[in-house]
Amino acid sequence: MDGTKPSSSDAARIAEGLANLTRWSSTVRWSDIPPAIQRRAAVVLADDLAAIVAARDEPELIGLHDGMARSSGAAEATVFNARGQRLDRYSAATANGSAADWCELDEGYRRVICHAGLYCVPALLAEAEAIGASGEDTLRALAIGYETSARVARAFTWSTLTLHPHGSLAAVGAAATVAALRRLPAETAAAAIGSAATMVVPGPFNHTVQGALVRNVWPGVGAWSGLRAVDWATVGITGRPESLHDVYAAAFGGHTHPDELTVELGSAWALADGYHKLHACCQYAHSAVEAMLAALEQVPGGGASVKNIHIDTHWRGRKLDNVHPATTLAAKFSMQHILASTARHGHAGAEAFHASTLGDPATAALRETVSIGAFDPEPEWPNDRPARVTVEATDGTKVTQECLSARGGPDRPFDPAEIRDKIVGIVAAPYPAMAPLLERLIALDPALLAAPWDRTVADMTKGARP
Repeated sequence: MDGTKPSSSDAARIAEGLANLTRWSSTVRWSDIPPAIQRRAAVVLADDLAAIVAARDEPELIGLHDGMARSSGAAEATVFNARGQRLDRYSAATANGSAADWCELDEGYRRVICHAGLYCVPALLAEAEAIGASGEDTLRALAIGYETSARVARAFTWSTLTLHPHGSLAAVGAAATVAALRRLPAETAAAAIGSAATMVVPGPFNHTVQGALVRNVWPGVGAWSGLRAVDWATVGITGRPESLHDVYAAAFGGHTHPDELTVELGSAWALADGYHKLHACCQYAHSAVEAMLAALEQVPGGGASVKNIHIDTHWRGRKLDNVHPATTLAAKFSMQHILASTARHGHAGAEAFHASTLGDPATAALRETVSIGAFDPEPEWPNDRPARVTVEATDGTKVTQECLSARGGPDRPFDPAEIRDKIVGIVAAPYPAMAPLLERLIALDPALLAAPWDRTVADMTKGARP
């Protein structure tokens, strides 16, 4: 996508594109969505719900949830922390949205820098439970919200990693999803999405690398803002038709691609380009993890004998440069920690980024040995996030392994059983009844699609164990 600088003609084209997008989305029926995309919507919902559950024991998040509970209105929606908390829909969306990215296990959109599911699911879960929407309507709204989030992300791009998408896109995804669930007219939906864009968080990307935990709450703030943008649009409190352009191009300096809002609309679904994560760290480092794991298989003595590590990687991966991460978030965005802890643990799961790993002497010493270089030339998409890892062992052995594209994306998808195993592994202990129901949802069980979502949530959370 070739970028252009902001112009008045671009503003008009963006406004027209959003209007056309919502005219299309407001007429989409469940039966209009291809079965493969229906199933993808169900998998994304289940995967992101599991990511929310995974963060339930994080101490800062427990404090956030309890604070939200103290100021909440009437109970309308569940906070998925296995503690039985139910809050008003706005507070629940904020609480779940703040949990959803905490463990870095949520789904993402591969074509641009965007976690479209994360921007839709927290507000959707709260709204669907509060109004008793059917399972079918809930998944329809997710497919529409995901499509809108991804297309807005594609319509505005930046040549640097300055803005973090969790802050700049979450409110738009939430508004689009809730507007779809409420079946608002096209004009009102467009107004809500434009208004939501004016309420985004200009979150700096460097907050991830430096480990500022406020980054984790940006999706929660976006879920609240998106819900409110829809509420207010219905009573005439809106922005301008050009609000998307005013924010992302004029204010944030993005390059505009107006055609992305409508190109192949209805025939090429964004959900088909999503990726899933088994490694609990930034996706920019997943190819590095896979190359490291492949190298460890050939290193005599395995991870315990690793002496030095060098990685050549893509430009986004080189931004993950922090030898001394101070928080678990920083560890997940530190190439040094990711590689060192993967070597020490033999995997990059949640345990490799536990708070105890930050001060572990062996991991800290190995972080100091990691050097980072450029993977040159960088291949084209989908191999645009490559890594080449060279490991030197204590006996002098050197092993080099390369990964051009990490598993999990549309070019190298996981086997469906792998994602289901991940989901079950997260939710089975705190929510014994949840996994079987999510399995039925992924299978598009007609009975579950027809059931009210509040009843499904009640069944999923039955017998919860903190």
